[in-house]
Amino acid sequence: MPVVEIVFARLHAGGKFDKAGGGAYGFSGGLHGVGVSVTNALSKRLEVTVWRDGAVHRIAFAGGEVAAPLASRPAGRDERRSGTRVRCWPDPKYFDSHAIPQGELARLLRSKAVLLPGVKVALVDEKSGRRQSWHYVEGLRGYLSESLAALSDAEPVIPLFEGEQSVGPGHDVFAEGEGAHWVVAWTEDGGLLRESYVNLIPTPAGGTHESGLREGLFAAVKGFVELHNLQPKGIRLLPEDVFARASFVLSARVLDPQFQGQIKERLNSRDALRLVSSLAKPQLELWLNQHVEHGRRLAELVIRQAQARSRAAQKVEKKKSSGVAVLPGKLTDCESNDIARNELFLVEGDSAGGSAKMGRDKEFQAILPLRGKVLNTWEAERDRLFANNEIHDIAVAIGVDPHAAGAEPDLSNLRYGRICILSDADVDGAHIQVLLLTLFFRHFPALIERGHVYVARPPLYRVDVPAQGRRPLRKLYCLDDGELRHVEDKLRKEGVREGSWTISRFKGLGEMSAEQLWETTMNPDTRRMLRVSFGDVDPAGTRARFTMLMGKGEAASRRAWLEERGNEAEVDI
Repeated sequence: MPVVEIVFARLHAGGKFDKAGGGAYGFSGGLHGVGVSVTNALSKRLEVTVWRDGAVHRIAFAGGEVAAPLASRPAGRDERRSGTRVRCWPDPKYFDSHAIPQGELARLLRSKAVLLPGVKVALVDEKSGRRQSWHYVEGLRGYLSESLAALSDAEPVIPLFEGEQSVGPGHDVFAEGEGAHWVVAWTEDGGLLRESYVNLIPTPAGGTHESGLREGLFAAVKGFVELHNLQPKGIRLLPEDVFARASFVLSARVLDPQFQGQIKERLNSRDALRLVSSLAKPQLELWLNQHVEHGRRLAELVIRQAQARSRAAQKVEKKKSSGVAVLPGKLTDCESNDIARNELFLVEGDSAGGSAKMGRDKEFQAILPLRGKVLNTWEAERDRLFANNEIHDIAVAIGVDPHAAGAEPDLSNLRYGRICILSDADVDGAHIQVLLLTLFFRHFPALIERGHVYVARPPLYRVDVPAQGRRPLRKLYCLDDGELRHVEDKLRKEGVREGSWTISRFKGLGEMSAEQLWETTMNPDTRRMLRVSFGDVDPAGTRARFTMLMGKGEAASRRAWLEERGNEAEVDI
């Protein structure tokens, strides 16, 4: 079977797997060899034309099957080129609308022109005759300058800071060729532009590469401020002070990226944070100390942001100081009064609570350990809720009274912008999650509707990889069995001897050290955290499902549901 037919007609076929063995791709966004095969399957017709080695090769598909086998002929005098053209006609029966979203397509094509300086990219609409083209000779710098000029008349406070660096051969931690290219601009006012990419794929929800840029820039600016003794007394600089007025375009190259979700909106690879941070920090430090006047202007802007944040927090403190509720004794509170930043972790068990207290960032993270399983509150009367100590402590800690769905509760005393459920990554932990979600959905629905409730996702496995040559001992964390298989495949490709690594399964959060819990579950830059919101099931459907699952008189419904859907359960025994 010709390679072009395999690629377009078979799943999991492509040149993106054997990256270490000199395959066709050094870096790629594609992970599974699925994209073009699915495109083909959803098309009425798909035609591929390949120009290479002095010949023209053509193949056509219909509904994913070969309609015209591969045929080749010598290239004509005007066809002396190389490349591939793919034309597809989407099958309307698979789509709600036959119209291709041109705005999204234009943004995607423009990003390719931005990331590949000098390459001209064109979008032609044959129906309307409309044509758009993009060509950025200066790449990221030219694009950011053009975009900022369109957003605001304000000039950047300092010249654009641009950096690009790749990892060389023999690095202890990162693979050869991994790296990043970034351009950053700071402005006093006006709109901001923030765009990031991984292996040329847009990541509109950001991820660990953006966190790495933020961490590196903050460390460099903070170091400059301390070196030149510019920091006023009583003002503490935070990463958001440096990033508040920053616009940037970031392009990262990661050998084996891990994304959140099928459409790759967010990068989850923990190594990317260390990669980008380690490259950006020394370059900005050097630049600031070579251009001290520019560094002082940037420091003044950052300090003004910190002072404004401090004043806003003081206003909130005055408003809240009239409250009379006594906070629960087992609550380990945070120091900050900034609601938008503060987080409360509802932690399963005292031992895990102890690790969380030691591992947290006490500036903005509070810990409330819960003993045992919380009461099932689905049918509990609202005025009897506080008879339960755990629920009383949760309500007092967050500063919001129980309320009904559709009510307009008083959230002025809300003490934390994020309320995070942190339980073990096993069946018992999932049960505790459900009980707490029942409490919030039934008696604190406004917190869910306004996006204040989150579920933390601690890892289930730790993989200890022995030292290899110059590469030190590594500890890799996996969320579930799927990630564990992925990590083991990656280690085999790296040439790690089969069986030399050891796999530990966490029985619970209490087994983790404070450092491990911080790195995997609590650090905003590297953790996995899911915001609780309504998905495919609307609020009414969600209420009906909760009634069936949590109602005391619904045993028959639960039994029928289990008999119908029990085979779908992935039981963790």
